[in-house]
Amino acid sequence: MNETMSLTLSSGSLESYISSAFKIPILTAKQERDYALQLRDHDDLDAAKSLVLPHLRFVVRIARGYSGYGLQQQDLIQEGTVGLMKAVRRFDPDKGVRLVSYAVHWIRAEIHEFILRNWRIVKVATTKAQRKLFFNLRSKKKHLGWFSQQEVNEVAEDLGVKPETVLEMESRLYGSDLSWDLPPGMDDEEQSVSPSNWLPDETAEPAKLVEQQDANSSQHQQLSAAMEQLDERSRAILQARWLSDSKTTLQELAKEYGVSAERIRQIEKSAMNKIRAQMSS
Repeated sequence: MNETMSLTLSSGSLESYISSAFKIPILTAKQERDYALQLRDHDDLDAAKSLVLPHLRFVVRIARGYSGYGLQQQDLIQEGTVGLMKAVRRFDPDKGVRLVSYAVHWIRAEIHEFILRNWRIVKVATTKAQRKLFFNLRSKKKHLGWFSQQEVNEVAEDLGVKPETVLEMESRLYGSDLSWDLPPGMDDEEQSVSPSNWLPDETAEPAKLVEQQDANSSQHQQLSAAMEQLDERSRAILQARWLSDSKTTLQELAKEYGVSAERIRQIEKSAMNKIRAQMSS
C-alpha cells in the first residue's frame, strides 16, 4: 500500500494511472470501518489515504460516464477524486452503509459542477432545477438531432417541467460556442461572422478624430502655460525627470544641484502639485 500512496494523475499518464488505480485491493467492510474510525476519532490522514485509494477505481468508472461533454477524462477524474475526498472526510462508519454508496453522490456532484463551469463559456444552467434538467436531457437524448415535439412533451412530462423549459435548455445545451476572433487563414466571408467584426470601428470617425486632436492640443497648451509658472529649477527638474527622452535619476539631479536626492524629490512633488492645480483651474 505504501507504493500506491504516491499515486497521482498527471498529463500524459492517464492509462497508467487508471491501471494503477484498478490494481489497488478493495477494502473489506472491517478494514473500511477501522480506517474510518481512525480518521473520525483521531484525524488520521494515513487512514484517509487508505480509504481514498481503493475507491479511485469507482471515480474512474463514474467519470467515464461523462465522456460526452468534450472535456478531458483526466480532468473529470481529478474532480471526481475531489468529491471522493470530501465524502471520506464526512463519512460516518456508524451509519451502517459502505463508503462507496455514500461517496457516489459526492463524486457525481463534483463532476457536475466542473462540467457546468467548463462545458460552455456561458453557463447553460444556473439554478438547481436547470442543472437537473441539463443532465437529464443529456441522458435522455436518443439521437444527435433536435428533439421532436413529441419527445419534448415526453421529457417535460417525465421531469415535471414545461415544454418551453425543455426547449430553452436544449438550445443552450446544443448551441455551439463561437470564438471571438476566428483563426487566421479564414477567407473574408468566414471572417465576417466573427463577433469581433460585429462591433463598429469608431477609431477612424472624423468627428472623434478632430475632437481628440483638439483635446490633445488644449492639454498641451495648458501644460506649457503651467510649466511657465514654475521657477527655473523646478521646471528644469520636471523636464529632466518626465519630459526628456532619457529619464534622469534623483541621484543624478542631486549631484548636479548640490542637494540631497530627497530634496530633489520634494521639489519634484511640489512642482507636480502646482502643475495639477494650474491645469484643473
